[in-house]
Amino acid sequence: MGAYLFDWLALFFRWFHVIAGIAWIGASFYFVWLDMSLQKPPEWKSKKGISGDLWAVHGGGFYEIAKYKLEPEEMPKTLHWFKWEAYTTWLTGAAMMAIVYYANATAYLIDPSKVAFGSNIGAISTSVLFLLGSYFIYEVIVRSRIGKNKLVFSITIFVLMVIATWGSYQLFSDRASFIHVGAILGTIMAGNVFFGIMPAQRALVDCVRRGVKPGKEVADLALMARNRSVMNNYFTLPLIFTMISNHYPMMYSHAHGWLVLVFVGVITATVRHYFNQKHLGHSQPKFLWIPALATVLLIIWMRPAPIAPLPAAAAPVAEATTETDTTTPAVATDGAVTDAATVEAAPVTASADDAIIGIVHERCTTCHAMQPTQQGFNAPPGGIILQTTEDMKIHKAKIITAVQTGYMPLGNLTQLTDEERAQIVAYTSGL
Repeated sequence: MGAYLFDWLALFFRWFHVIAGIAWIGASFYFVWLDMSLQKPPEWKSKKGISGDLWAVHGGGFYEIAKYKLEPEEMPKTLHWFKWEAYTTWLTGAAMMAIVYYANATAYLIDPSKVAFGSNIGAISTSVLFLLGSYFIYEVIVRSRIGKNKLVFSITIFVLMVIATWGSYQLFSDRASFIHVGAILGTIMAGNVFFGIMPAQRALVDCVRRGVKPGKEVADLALMARNRSVMNNYFTLPLIFTMISNHYPMMYSHAHGWLVLVFVGVITATVRHYFNQKHLGHSQPKFLWIPALATVLLIIWMRPAPIAPLPAAAAPVAEATTETDTTTPAVATDGAVTDAATVEAAPVTASADDAIIGIVHERCTTCHAMQPTQQGFNAPPGGIILQTTEDMKIHKAKIITAVQTGYMPLGNLTQLTDEERAQIVAYTSGL
């Protein structure tokens, strides 16, 4: 019953997380485009304090959009705030982290081959400290003098994110490592809204309501809010990738998965930069073809090693049913003398079947059975049941990918050795 409820809670919060994320990301893209696409207004608008305007057509109608430099002439009766998209995305993401990675830490969060946490509580505490510590460092930097220099600030944050990505791979399972980096990005983005963008907007609205001219302090807050908003914009595509990364074990289970994630982050952020520049009227195709070339190089670098077939094994020798001397040498077609008992050698034998199935039953079937015996699993992952050679043949492609990349077993719960992993991949590829 517990695992059943676990699955429903995960489904519920995943859907809310995706919906909130779409709303937040859509608003982020729209407002950055809007801010960068504003044109110099006519003089009569400038006199009213409008710094830029934009005309658009959509849904069968025209829209006139104007942005005030600071405050409008009077406070509008209805003012729309954009904050709950960010808060809901972070809250549902935190719930997903707790339900999937903390409630079932043994399967999803911990990799004993990296860090042998004494208990699940120790692993969870390390995760929480890792996330909050990363955000604290970011907040200190963004409020310091470094945060006022765009170039220095960007380089500093990039270096720290590379360190955080590497660090997550030293502490947690491969799959959890990608999610932790995404959680850091999401926390920074939500923190930018809560601690930077919203305070600036409240200060500005308060001045307008009181009829007070916004001073330098409010102007500085507004500038900081804009810088945080731009930072969120560059984090968006890397964040989306980490949100869906658990579907791509070839990425996070790579021997150098942390470096793969760094490359993906650079590639996606560069693509975002292309569109930001395009919105400003600066078409720079190099910011598209450079990421495209980097993606091709990443694909080539990540290609899996060729699968070596199982070595030919001697078939079991049946008891002689005739009076033929089985020790008599036989002559091969090329004239060489060989042992008659090895003439019938076959790549896969009954004994090989039994040996591999034995490994599968010990290392895989605890989860991939009609009724899994592994704690935390109410049903076989992905609906895949592995109990016979026929089952392995049906799921051949998935088995090869999951076992070869190290994705399965999850967190290597059953301690599948490298030798057993190679045997399963080689055997399955021959089915």
